[in-house]
Parts: sequence; C-alpha cells; structure tokens
Amino acid sequence: MTGNALLSVEDVSVELPTPRGNLRAVDHVDLTVGAGQTLGIVGESGCGKTMLSRAILQLLPKKAKLTGRVMFDGQNLLQLSPEKLRKLRGRSLAVVFQDPMTSLNPVLTIGTQLIETLKEHLELDEATAVKRSIELLAAVGIPAPEQRLAQYPHQLSGGMRQRVAIAIALSCEPKLLIADEPTTALDVTIQAQILDLLAREQRRRHMAMIIITHDLGVVAGRTDEVAVMYAGRVVERAPTPALFKKMRMPYTEALLAALPRLDAAPHTPLPAISGRPPDPTRPLKGCSFSPRCRYAVARCHTEKPALAQADSLEHQFACFHPIEVHAGAGA
Repeated sequence: MTGNALLSVEDVSVELPTPRGNLRAVDHVDLTVGAGQTLGIVGESGCGKTMLSRAILQLLPKKAKLTGRVMFDGQNLLQLSPEKLRKLRGRSLAVVFQDPMTSLNPVLTIGTQLIETLKEHLELDEATAVKRSIELLAAVGIPAPEQRLAQYPHQLSGGMRQRVAIAIALSCEPKLLIADEPTTALDVTIQAQILDLLAREQRRRHMAMIIITHDLGVVAGRTDEVAVMYAGRVVERAPTPALFKKMRMPYTEALLAALPRLDAAPHTPLPAISGRPPDPTRPLKGCSFSPRCRYAVARCHTEKPALAQADSLEHQFACFHPIEVHAGAGA
C-alpha cells in the first residue's frame, strides 16, 4: 500500500511437511503496517494468524518453506543472517506470546530475564539495567516492582506474568510489537487491563503494533486497520471503522455474530459458524469458506475469489457475493 511502511509482508506463503502431505498454513498474504499504526489480525484457531506472525519474526519450524518477502524498516528479513536477526528481535521487533508461562523461562527470576535483555540489546551496566527493570515493571502496573525482580514466573498470577512479558517486550523501545493472543486464559477484567495497557504504551512510544486474536471485539476501537484471515488467506481487509460499518465478507459477518451481546436475553444461544474449517493439506478448488457460507452459489465452489477492492481502495474482500448484495433479501 504505502511506500514508507514500517513492515511490508509481500506475497508470503508458508508450507509445512506433514505425513498427509504439505500443509499450506499461510497462503499468499500481503499486509503493511505503518509507523505508529495498529493492525488487528482476526480469525478462528488454525487460520494461519500465528504462523504468519512467526514468518514475520523468522521463527518458523526448521522444515517450513517460506516464500515471498518480509520487509521491515528497509531490510528484507529473509536475507538477514541468524546473528543479525537475533539482534533485531527484541531491539526493534518484539513479541508478546499468548502463554507467558511458556514464553518466560521458569528457572530464571523475573529480574534476570529483564536485566539480561537490557544488557544484551542496550549494553547497559548492571546498576542501570536494574533501575530500568524496576521502572518497566512499574510502567506495566506491577506493584512492588523491586520485590518482583527476585521472584520466579510461577510465583506470579497469569495477569502478572503477561505484564512481565509485555515489560520485557517493551524494554528496548521496539519499533514494532506483535501481540499474539495476549489475553488468552485471562479472566475478562484482566483481559481489558492488558489490552488497555498495550494501547497506552503503543500511543506513548509511537510504536507500530499487530494484535492477533480470534475475537473481533478485541480489535474494535483498538486498531487502525483489521485483516480477517481464513484458511491461510486474508479474506477481508479495511480500516477498522469501515469494517464494522460495512463488512462485506460473510465470514467476517459470522465472526461478529458469534460475539456475546449485552442486550441479549439470558440463556440466548450464541450463533455458531456451521461446519468446520477446510483441511489445509487438501485445499479446495473454490472459495475456502464456501462449504460453510449461506450465500454460496455454484461459482463459489469452483473458483477462488481474489482479494479485490470494494467501494474504496482501502477496503478489500475476497467474495463473489458480498453481504451488501443480500442485504435486502433477509440476510
């Protein structure tokens, strides 16, 4: 899209070998993120969101085959040496994984993990690194930060562990932060606190951010743009207000309908998306969503729609029969 994007994912595909054949986890994805912008990537489990983030971070399994181009801050990440990638990750490109219990080292104290990061990437001395670690823990809302430095991950609650993971990710003032399902397994009130914390720090530091989630409610009001993924492809992409005002892809509509509503009567069943996602080792000839789509016609089962622009250049969708066509037909 823009020529000065901080991150540009260009025609990226990821294939993984399995006993049943090659599994295409990411299928020709194009995305851009500008400096200071927030992109939401939304979709069901298994749609390729996390594999796409690992392709950006260059943290794919050894046997994975990656094609395309990932440009970050003027550098092609696919051409960087392992040493240069290691220096880039953490310093300019940071990540918050969905499970802090597995992303934090269980045998090292919180202080050790923070201080090591600061000394490695920013070359701070011990005293300065300790002081900066305390400031970071306080900034992410952890009480008594001096005492927490001596504690281990298992001594903290899930919400506290996630705050520590965020503090480590933010410690080197990254240009881009990838938050992969940052609120998984946290209760609702803690989820809101973590999301608000990420939004506050993103604005304060003017860093770019990618929020990966299965919940459209998480990206509403917290992102500049949303990309909806299904079966490894981006099937709809638009500025966040435009997407919620006039979504075109039936899959996006189904995701939104599955959210609980505060004004719904008690015990109202949640609408579910019928059927199941396609087998990624057996790609369908037509639209991947067609077996589950109530608008599908014969063409949808035989041709794969391209991601094309709608009313504006910024709003794109991959559908032969967008929702607007059916709006007056009891859709």
